[in-house]
Amino acid sequence: MSFEADIRVAIESDIRAGTLRPGDKLPSEHELAALHGCSRATVSKAMGALHRAGLIERRRKAGSFVADQHVHSAVLEVPDLARLIAARGQEYRWKRRERRQAGADLHIEGLHYEGGTALALEIRSIATATVPDAAAEPFLDVAPGTWLLAHIPWTSARHRISAAGASPAEARALGVPPGTACLILERSTWRADEPVTTVRQVFRGDMFDMVAHFEPSLG
Repeated sequence: MSFEADIRVAIESDIRAGTLRPGDKLPSEHELAALHGCSRATVSKAMGALHRAGLIERRRKAGSFVADQHVHSAVLEVPDLARLIAARGQEYRWKRRERRQAGADLHIEGLHYEGGTALALEIRSIATATVPDAAAEPFLDVAPGTWLLAHIPWTSARHRISAAGASPAEARALGVPPGTACLILERSTWRADEPVTTVRQVFRGDMFDMVAHFEPSLG
């Protein structure tokens, strides 16, 4: 494991275990560099990864602090739609609409079906520098999200959920009238400090919702 990963894992473990609590001030980058025997640049990369994961806040001239762990960052997972739909006893199908390489990114657009009905439109980019095997995958029979979960573990993710009416193009893809209520899920994932994928999924609001079960931490 690299120095950068050592630092990130050590701090994240202390946060998850409750040893470091929201608002606690972390050692300075200079102190962490001395503690781990590495460069300050390496420490800065590790702290950047923790910041993107929402675990710490970096305040100008004040240092780094453990961030408040809001419910949305604590309970959301990266779902496998094929598994979720199968668990509901329904037939799942993925239909690729477009696949193209643009520089270092692979762009894929397609539809997720539940039974014979289009459930979600997906527009995704995959960083082939981080996931080189994706460049050779056609994604005809398997959805990109399912493939990624099976091939590369992610270490941090950022979600954004919103509601909006389907645009004319989205409505045509989903087979619904324009303006139909949709749930929009936008997500980016990283492996350590390297980007893995960014995806925008537009779900029919009458067919999909997000449910999370959680328990508040003691104390």
